[in-house]
Parts: sequence; structure tokens; C-alpha cells
Amino acid sequence: MNQLRRTFLKSTGAAGTVALAVAAGLLKPGQVLAAEWNKSAFEAKNIADAMKGVNAAGAAKSADILIKAPEIAENGAVVPVEVTSKIAATSDIVIFVDENVNPMIADFTFSNGAEGYVSTRIKMAKTSNVTVVVKAGGKSYMASKEVKVTIGGCGG
Repeated sequence: MNQLRRTFLKSTGAAGTVALAVAAGLLKPGQVLAAEWNKSAFEAKNIADAMKGVNAAGAAKSADILIKAPEIAENGAVVPVEVTSKIAATSDIVIFVDENVNPMIADFTFSNGAEGYVSTRIKMAKTSNVTVVVKAGGKSYMASKEVKVTIGGCGG
């Protein structure tokens, strides 16, 4: 079968399926399928404003938040970070990098009974504190860990 014809048939089938879903009311054009985006917190230029944007200003320090990140990251574009919250009823884990242009990196929301654990890779512009805010029971808690970012993996 001609490759162009095959591509055309696949595209037509996919478009037909989407049209059928719209006609049946299963898919609504313009419907937002993701959680609402916290624009003020993600676009904040300093950590104080970002924390204020997630209603975590004045969070209490807690030893029950464990941050696993490298002491020295050779590549600031992919820094592995794991966060474990031992605080009961953890509902949110928010990750900030103090020295980034936009300090808020991620906001994870958990359903009832979910384990307070996140593993991700973040981007760091330079050596900075990784600050984590955990929300549980209507209160906010925080912990920080410094991660040194080397330039070209040569130390720094």
C-alpha cells in the first residue's frame, strides 16, 4: 500500500473518531482536562511571592520532610529530587528553587490516603536551596536542602 495513502487513512480515521466523540458529548471543545494552573505562584520572581501564591507564607520548619537530592549536581538541567513527607494527611507537596528566575518548580496534589512521596527531576540555574513545602491538615510545613550546581561538571 502506498505510504501517503496509509497516512491519509490513519488521519481520516483519527479525525472521525474525535468528531464522533464530540457529537456524542464525550469530548467538549475547549474543555480543560488538567487541574487549574496557579499562574501567580508559577510566575513569581522570588520565593516569598511564590510561597504567598500557594498560601504557604509563614510555613513552619519540619524534620518530617525528607529531601533526597545530590550534594553536587554536575548538570543543573536534570537534578534528581525525591521528597518524602512523614506528616499525616499530606495533601500537597510544592517544590521551589530559591535562585531560579521563577522559583516555583512543581505543585503536586494528593488524594485522600495517598503516600506523601514525589520523585522528579528539576532544573536549577545555579547553586541554591531546594525548598519543599508540605500542606497537611490545613497547615504548611517546610524543609530545605542546598544543592551545588557545577559548571560543566568541573566543581563550583
